[in-house]
Amino acid sequence: MSVGVGTVWGVETGERIQELAGRIVALRDAYYQGAPLVADAEYDAVEDELRALIEAHPELTPEPNPLDQVGAPAVLHAPVRHARPMLSLEKATKHEQVVAFLDRFPGQSVVVMPKLDGLSLSLVYEDGRLARAVTRGDGTTGDDVTMLVRALVDGVPDRIDLPGRVEVRGEAVMLRSTFAAYNAAHPDKPLINPRNAAAGTLRAKDPATVAERRLQFLGFDLDTSEGEGALDLEDGLRTLGFAGARMRHCADAGQAQAAIDAIEKERNDLDYDLDGAVLRLADRKAYAAAGTRSNSPRGALAFKFAAEEKTTLLREVIWDVGKTGKIVPVAWLEPVFVGGTTVTKATLANQEVIRARDIKVGDTVLVRRAGDVIPFVAGVLDASARTGAEIEIVPPTACPSCGQPVIEQGNSRELFCTNVSCPAQTVRRLIHWASRAAADIDAVGGVWIERLAESGDLESPADFYTLTKERLLEFDRMGEVSAQRMIDSIDASRQVGLRRALIGLAIPMASDGTAARLARAGFGSLEEVADAGEEKLVAVEDIGPKVAASLVAHLTRLRPELQRLREAGVSLDVREEDLPPVVAAGAPLAGKTVVITGAISDPRSGEKVARPTFQRLCEKAGATTASSVSANTDMLITGAGVGDSKLAKAEKLGVQVVDQGEIWTLLIEAQVV
Repeated sequence: MSVGVGTVWGVETGERIQELAGRIVALRDAYYQGAPLVADAEYDAVEDELRALIEAHPELTPEPNPLDQVGAPAVLHAPVRHARPMLSLEKATKHEQVVAFLDRFPGQSVVVMPKLDGLSLSLVYEDGRLARAVTRGDGTTGDDVTMLVRALVDGVPDRIDLPGRVEVRGEAVMLRSTFAAYNAAHPDKPLINPRNAAAGTLRAKDPATVAERRLQFLGFDLDTSEGEGALDLEDGLRTLGFAGARMRHCADAGQAQAAIDAIEKERNDLDYDLDGAVLRLADRKAYAAAGTRSNSPRGALAFKFAAEEKTTLLREVIWDVGKTGKIVPVAWLEPVFVGGTTVTKATLANQEVIRARDIKVGDTVLVRRAGDVIPFVAGVLDASARTGAEIEIVPPTACPSCGQPVIEQGNSRELFCTNVSCPAQTVRRLIHWASRAAADIDAVGGVWIERLAESGDLESPADFYTLTKERLLEFDRMGEVSAQRMIDSIDASRQVGLRRALIGLAIPMASDGTAARLARAGFGSLEEVADAGEEKLVAVEDIGPKVAASLVAHLTRLRPELQRLREAGVSLDVREEDLPPVVAAGAPLAGKTVVITGAISDPRSGEKVARPTFQRLCEKAGATTASSVSANTDMLITGAGVGDSKLAKAEKLGVQVVDQGEIWTLLIEAQVV
């Protein structure tokens, strides 16, 4: 298939970039809430595609750029700023990358250790006493979980025999034995896997509710104010009373690769999950001197293991209906333990994948957990061993939920139900409306949405706003506190606004980026978008004819729903946060194209400032912001922890480099802040 200029597989480049950026944010949110939506490998593929598109089209870089962000979304409660950033690690999957890493540091040896699969923590001791325990968060600011760590995490001493400030970093993991015991005791509400169980445990609001889900802390880093950090890392941690995974000292790439292979071979014999190995400069002074990039240290590398596979019997295939009517095949399997958890269901992608891999019900299949998250059927183990009792997988001609005819779309012949009243679609759309990216009705989870839909209380988004506490209390297992929380959460969501409401309506082909562009294009309300017509919508940057047609068709159909939402007091008007900034009089950065790099802090308070917030302040001062340095860049604004690449490129192109402090002075003098 040919690809035209400015398009990616028939989708406009700018729209594809915005779609990928929005998907990364949504996938990260789900991951750090303990409910991952895709495998690590699929998430990596989304990041890789976005990175390639931005490199090819830097002028279309999304704002903010999720590739510049580290780890979990910003925390909502008890934020604590890390003394030094907790960064992600550069990834590798090939021996050549290990060789290249060692070549960057000639004469230096490395420590190779297991890459633990849990929740990263920073433990800070002051004069021997545990002062606080903080999650990684966004890498710069994390969540204070000291109370939960004291109550639920083994291997964290309240006191250590070392004065001054001591920081121990490591991973809180749920042991496989703990995971298995918990699920055996709670077959009605089993945990997904040990990693997500660990994350969920340390996000609990009350330690008593997760008391059976104990975690183990394993250290991997040590920093002290007394110079002890220069000692051998493994010995230093052990002396202070911390357990840790075995660390192997390697003089060259060959030894390092042998250590990686040994760790991978041992992974199934351990009582905790691994997803790779970490290489780190053994000399801690050399590690510090190596510095950092924007979101990763230069002196460390994460080697990701290949996906783990097991064989099992494919017992049945069901066809699941999503919020837009897409019908996907799901394999029901003879239970098999893969990658640290028992798998009973796996994805089959679509009917073309089934055909290409020649998969039948009754086959012994290979089940792979790419990235140890979402299992999928990789293929048939041995087609020649079939007995003849195997059954062809036949795609449905009618929707499994509503019985209406289905249609095929795309090269993969994906199936869709076009009945907008389909019960399965209805539930999925309601769950989507309540999601964080849309109305953010966080107190009403998917299980309750299904129950309320089954009872007839919820059929469309507007029905959320007719629910009452009294009606909720009529349901079994609904208490006063839970009912009030639901009502409060629904009330707060009434300020959803144009952009997030459009996201929540789940209109096919209309991405989160589409909603953002419409909000910035001068539309004052969702009704104005509905009335605009295709010609006016196509005039909006990066909105093509197909997206415009989908918006018009679906918003026309949804006009009665928009009216019901309005009558319920739901705002469908554009919000100030979604509008282009109002440029200050005498804007000090007028006409300047700026790139921002490094961590930004407000000099008046010392508090960290999110990159998007600082970008918006610069825009109010008249600047145009971009994410990468080019010949069109006027100024590179630098914060803390700046990497070398942007500085080197700025120097090469003659771009002015300005410290953030100078910019803050301009912003304050111009009364932008």
